Amino acid sequence: MNNNSIIFVAFLEQDNLGVGYIASLLQQNRMDIKIIDFRIGKENILKQIKHFNPLVIGFSIIFQYHIYDFKELINYLRRYGVNCHFSAGGHYPSLRYAELLEIIPELDSIALFEGEHTFLELAQSINNGKEWRNIKGIAYGKDGAVTANALRPLEKDLDNFPPPVRQPLKEYALKKKYATILAGRGCYHNCSFCSIKEFYSKPPGAIKRSRRPEMVVREMELLHQQLGCSIFMFQDDDFPIASIKGEKWIVSFCELLTEKGLSSKILWKINCRSDEVKKDLFELMRNSGLFLVYLGIEDGTDNGLRLMNKQITTEININAVNILKKLNIKYDFGFMLFHPESTFQSIMDNVDFLENICSDGSAPVTFCKMLPYAETRIEYQLKKEGRLKGNPGFEDYDFIDISLNHFYDFITDCFEGWIGRHDGLLNIARWARYYLLIYHKYYPVTSVIRDMDRDVKKYVSQSNMFFVNIVRELVYIFTSQLNQETHFDKLKTIKKNVAAKHLRYKSELNAIMNNIKNMADMECSSQNNQERF
Repeated sequence: MNNNSIIFVAFLEQDNLGVGYIASLLQQNRMDIKIIDFRIGKENILKQIKHFNPLVIGFSIIFQYHIYDFKELINYLRRYGVNCHFSAGGHYPSLRYAELLEIIPELDSIALFEGEHTFLELAQSINNGKEWRNIKGIAYGKDGAVTANALRPLEKDLDNFPPPVRQPLKEYALKKKYATILAGRGCYHNCSFCSIKEFYSKPPGAIKRSRRPEMVVREMELLHQQLGCSIFMFQDDDFPIASIKGEKWIVSFCELLTEKGLSSKILWKINCRSDEVKKDLFELMRNSGLFLVYLGIEDGTDNGLRLMNKQITTEININAVNILKKLNIKYDFGFMLFHPESTFQSIMDNVDFLENICSDGSAPVTFCKMLPYAETRIEYQLKKEGRLKGNPGFEDYDFIDISLNHFYDFITDCFEGWIGRHDGLLNIARWARYYLLIYHKYYPVTSVIRDMDRDVKKYVSQSNMFFVNIVRELVYIFTSQLNQETHFDKLKTIKKNVAAKHLRYKSELNAIMNNIKNMADMECSSQNNQERF
């Protein structure tokens, strides 16, 4: 066949490192690679495929709630004459391959779990006209039956992979470019709402693997020197901190950043658990460029944390937040205000927790509903209880208290723009803080900037307290025996009030962000003029 062209279709809002690593290994083996952003639309995707004439197309289905979007695209491509091999990969395809092959029968294969070696062998076999159905780590449908071959062991040494193929780096903020990066794969923990451990425990091999710190620092150094990257966003589900071995990794990593002269030039963000936040270690990380921590807090009650199998307590969560505040490391967090065992009392207790940690404006309040992702314990529990509803990939559940369903629907609708949109207050509040952090790192800090620091914290604090008080008021309305007319009048007033406050806080924070950007632009122009002379 002698065609070594491979296309990947993936979401590229940020770098898709899963696809990037597979693509880099294929390139190393002299394959011609193109990665297409799923978001450009099926007509443009078809046009690029027709031009490229690939041997194989790999679809990165990393979000299970996009299954039917991919189904529509794949049907469209087949309908318009794309006859090459179609393969899919990702968490949902790996964990529910039979289900996916039934939903999208146009797929020829699924590359199960880590796909680098499997996809390379698949492409080489098809290119050379060899039988591909006996490849390890492949699932496929034939004559109405689904076959899953023996799984390929996980790669022991992640540094055996070449650096991932990347899209051109984009600006993060204030003229500074960013890149996503991995220090390792997997997670030791087994939260009931998460399928990460399930994903990495199916194939043979260690569930949690870390790269060598010197290789991570070398990748960061090259991205900084060659592509002008200043911001690094670690995408690890759990940054390698846990255990004595993890602490040694961190110390070595930070020492190497300092040795290479990077600590003063870059910023980096991580994801971690609250029980991994230790003052001395995080102070070292802060001094080496750590500027942002995403904490998986998830719940503000011990009962909720037990349901989630977090193996931590509310006290540990509060302690972690307080340590980060004292070290002046900014934090964002995940928080499931709603879960299968939620009650109005648990909502109130969680709102008290949010007020405790966020009333000072240290981070904007957020919330979501726990979703029953494939192969999680929560999914199995809901299925056992007969509470799971909806189509495959789109399952949901009702709360035990029927009135809580109405409460959830209203509050979600009320705060949809606030929490769920890119131009909503949650996102803007986060970015206002990021702008200030970057300005503090790279530009002279004046009294004007310090005033903006205080103003951003003030508006975030005010908006947080507004949210907290609205939720409390809504709980009262939904649990009180109000007549129907009074009930609806109060809800209508609250919805109008939320919309008005949303616009006000957005306007205030957007104005501050524009001022920060203008000041940074002026500093850049001044620096460029000085260099010119």
